Amino acid sequence: MFYPHGRRRGFAYLPLLAFLAICGLIWWQRAAILGSLASFLDVGEPPQKAEAAVVLAGGWHGERVLRAGQLVKEGFVPLILLSGPISSFGENECGPATHFAVKQGFNEAWFQCIPNTSTSTREEAQAVLSDVARRGLKKILIVSVASHLRRARGIYRQQAPQGLEMIFVAADPPGYRLREWYLSREGRKEIFLEWTKVVTSPFGI
Repeated sequence: MFYPHGRRRGFAYLPLLAFLAICGLIWWQRAAILGSLASFLDVGEPPQKAEAAVVLAGGWHGERVLRAGQLVKEGFVPLILLSGPISSFGENECGPATHFAVKQGFNEAWFQCIPNTSTSTREEAQAVLSDVARRGLKKILIVSVASHLRRARGIYRQQAPQGLEMIFVAADPPGYRLREWYLSREGRKEIFLEWTKVVTSPFGI
């Protein structure tokens, strides 16, 4: 079909106009889109009564151990098990975590250590679940920072023994709001790193 020259030239701009419209829509919705990247990682559940709370390693700002202490205070669990790999200067992580919690007013008798030599969440899960099985526990709360929970949940569910019920409880990330992670340097680092791990974890990286 024959089109006048001017009309053909108008059609040529349609892909560019569509692209600009899409870019404008993304920019307009940028807060919702960026926020959803972080909220997708948070699969935290309401806490339930259980036999123990297991605190995963790595909460160096204390957010995980303090969340677990609050769970004891609220009557959800009587015991806190701290995953304790070797961290700074060859020291087991349980010691500093317990000391920090006690300084915040929690009872030292609530805390017990699961010493291990893990360097990844996958290795940590093996050590933690082995200890949980040895203790004969059937229901536990697993506590980690909100941005870590989706990856941790996938790994722990893969390795959990039959009959063990696990509830994943989120601790708030330190220093930033989860859905506003892009507004702070700490948030940008944490969410970028966690998404990198989510993408590469299935390949054993």
